Order: sequence, then structure tokens, then C-alpha cells
Amino acid sequence: MEQIKKKARAKLNLGLDVIRRRPDGYHEVKMIMQTIELSDELTFTKIPQPGIFIALEKEDSNPSFIPTDESNLIYKAAKMLMDQFQIKQGIHILLKKTIPVAAGMAGGSTDAASTFVAMNELFELGLSLTQLEEMAVKIGADVPYCISGGTVLSQGIGEVLTPIENPPFCYLVIAKPDIDVSTKYVYENLHVDQIREHPDIDAMIQALEKKDLDQLSKLMGNILEKVTQTQYPIISKLKESMMQQGAKTSLMSGSGPTVFGIFDEKEKAEAAIRAMKEQGLAKQLFLTFFSNDFSGQSADRSMI
Repeated sequence: MEQIKKKARAKLNLGLDVIRRRPDGYHEVKMIMQTIELSDELTFTKIPQPGIFIALEKEDSNPSFIPTDESNLIYKAAKMLMDQFQIKQGIHILLKKTIPVAAGMAGGSTDAASTFVAMNELFELGLSLTQLEEMAVKIGADVPYCISGGTVLSQGIGEVLTPIENPPFCYLVIAKPDIDVSTKYVYENLHVDQIREHPDIDAMIQALEKKDLDQLSKLMGNILEKVTQTQYPIISKLKESMMQQGAKTSLMSGSGPTVFGIFDEKEKAEAAIRAMKEQGLAKQLFLTFFSNDFSGQSADRSMI
């Protein structure tokens, strides 16, 4: 095998709660993470020349600058495996970037996850998914989750992952406004001890087990919205616009600024996208759905 292609799928938080701030400064979380079909595409090609070479093929909807040097998580993942297994050949990686950058959707982490899986297959390293996940955590907290994907309960500081029931099919509208949100700022300004209402993650898991989309939609919540919406009113405007077009619910993912809506009909979802375009609320808008049958990063293999 000389070349392999991978889809690197994005993730959303269907529910996000922060239990407490620990004495070491980390926040203890309880959240439901979900893989979606919106994805980047990476093409990995063996080359005789030693080294790691990253090239970028950007979508017009994603104008943000993306580094292609050693600061990129793709590079770090590839280098970790090349160093550990003393791989002498080089690797050329073409990244077609579609997932919005700095959007709370694990775009960089999922690209790194695809790199771990692709390098393992391309160079026949023989590592299991568990072994890859153990290595991946050194690159970033979300990378192990992105290797396995699916619907997962995340606890602790995000390192305890438990697979749970997948949600039923629906249409998702993703809206990324033209702002950047500092995750550090959001967590520093989240005063957990002053918050009385928390998302009911356990009840959400029960709704997932029953495949009850209506109940799931009613229960979904993100405790970080309290901070981000105050600082960035565009979050509330996006949510309101989606609800006006018939969304079952609308929620911010992670620390933002991405907002998503759940729709039971494609026509409603398309109308929501048109409305947000007309209102000038966001340039990066996507119609997608959950990845319910997800087991590792998918691959299309071809020989050069």
C-alpha cells in the first residue's frame, strides 16, 4: 500500500456539564460527545524523501490560516509514530479542510486521529485502537475520542470515555459565526459554585437509550453557554434564528462559537440555512447528520 485516504469527522457536544473545579485547576466535566458526518479529508502518500510534508487544499468556506509545520497536530501525530518505529520513508499529507477552524468541533484533533490510524495502516505498524488512543492522548485530550468516535459519555477531565447509545437520525445545521472564542476565557469565567441549573446528562442518556429525539432535544444543554452568550450575543441570535425555522433545539458546541440545530425535516434545515445567510449571521453554514455507524476513522485505499 502506497497511499491511503481518510475522512476525519467532526464532533459536537450534545450535552456539556461542568461538575466542579478541582484543586489542581482542571475542571471536572460530564458531557456527551457525538461524531457527525461533516469531515475533513486527508490523503497520505509514502515518498522516498525522509520527512513529513503537509499541503493544504482549503474549502472556500474556511478561510482561516492553518499551519503546515511542526505546530500542526497532524505533524505531531505523524512524527510520534515515525520516531517510535524508526520509519525511514517520508510521508506527504494532503489536507482538504472543511471543518471550521477554532469552532469547538475538534477539527484539529480529528485530523490528528486520522493521522494515527492512517500511519498505522500505511506502514503496517500493527497497533490496536487502544494502543493508538494511549499514544494519542499525548497530542491532545480530544484525539483519543476522535480515533474511536461515535456517541460517548466523557467524564473526569475528559479522559474517561464510555460508549453509549447512538441518537436517532435527524438533520443537523451547523453555523460558525465569524468570531473566535477563547476556551481559556470561557472556563476562567465559569463560576460553577454559583450555577443552580445543570444539564441532566443522565436523563439524556436515558432518552438516547429510548431513541427519543423529542425528549433528547428538550434535555440538551451546555453549561458554557452562560459565559459565551454573555460575551458574544451572536450565539443567542443564531439559536433564535434556528428555532424560528422549526429546530427541535439549538445549542452551542463546546466553548463555542459554533451553534447547531436539530431538525426532523430536511426542508426546515435548508430554510434555516437560508435565513441565517439572509440575516448575515454566519458565513460558514453546513447541513449534515450524526455518524451513527462509526468505528474508527473510515478509509478509502488506493495504490499509486
